[in-house]
Amino acid sequence: MVIGTLASHSALQIMRGAKDEGFKTLLVCDRKRKKFYERFKLADEYIIVNEFREMLNEDIQQKLIDKGVVMVPHGSFVEYVGAKNLLEFKVPIYGNKGVLEWESDRKKEQKWFKRAGVRVPREFKDPKDIDRLAIVKYEGAKGGMGYVLVKSEKEFQEKVKNFDREKMMIQEYIVGTRFYPHFFWSPLSDENELMGMDIRYEANADGLSRVPIDLPPTYVVTGNLPVVMRESLLPDVFDLADGVVRASQELFYPGLIGPYCLELVCTDKLELFLFEVSARIVAGTNVWIPGSPYTHLKHGKDISTGRRIAMEIKRAIEEHRLNQVIS
Repeated sequence: MVIGTLASHSALQIMRGAKDEGFKTLLVCDRKRKKFYERFKLADEYIIVNEFREMLNEDIQQKLIDKGVVMVPHGSFVEYVGAKNLLEFKVPIYGNKGVLEWESDRKKEQKWFKRAGVRVPREFKDPKDIDRLAIVKYEGAKGGMGYVLVKSEKEFQEKVKNFDREKMMIQEYIVGTRFYPHFFWSPLSDENELMGMDIRYEANADGLSRVPIDLPPTYVVTGNLPVVMRESLLPDVFDLADGVVRASQELFYPGLIGPYCLELVCTDKLELFLFEVSARIVAGTNVWIPGSPYTHLKHGKDISTGRRIAMEIKRAIEEHRLNQVIS
């Protein structure tokens, strides 16, 4: 078996983890990026495309199938190829293809959270209802691009262009500390593991404190920073994560498989609000290569999320349970 992915996002981590567990590796790579990825010598083979959407072409899919590739999805994978297109993708994919559509569809995501019984920010169904600070978000894995802060309908009309209610969400902006805990749900062990935690560095929102003038913030993610949450909050985080997994199994069986990320805000009252879930490996896991304090506590050694994926696939092969982790 060969473990593959698209040459972007967390590809280096996925390749390193696969190599550490003895797998052959493959990258679907555009021509401009190949030189960069060759520097790390982590891919045993490349399939070169002009743009990532070419991965949907039947000839590319057949090449991957013939080589025995299992593709690992990540944020760029979902954004460039499309969650709905992946439902028709014939190459084996690690995890549950169906979960990616629930992640990228705001309405389905809110239904998921409601079933999980978690605390979420208020959603404004109509711009006329905005009566406090709110954030306007667009669907898909775009790294925060296009997000806008508004505090009234008037501001909404001034700042938001090409309004399409079906493709955006208007959500109360909760003031607090952002945390992005990375989890791994193993159907083989029937267990939730905390792999690490990060916060996102956003331009220009995180750079405005250095500028003595009034500028509107933007939320494009440019990097990630490692963070460790106070230990007394972790039981609540695990309860929240367990609820999200349970609800996923009820709504789109077999639900979440492998890595996922909860996007949380913690208020000064120590209340946790869930505002999004990423149902695959996130770029923030890159700050915990080769491993985090949590994986060291759990396993007694350093394990990145990329390596944990490879470990799960390896175990599934050995136990003849590959159908439980691949779709």
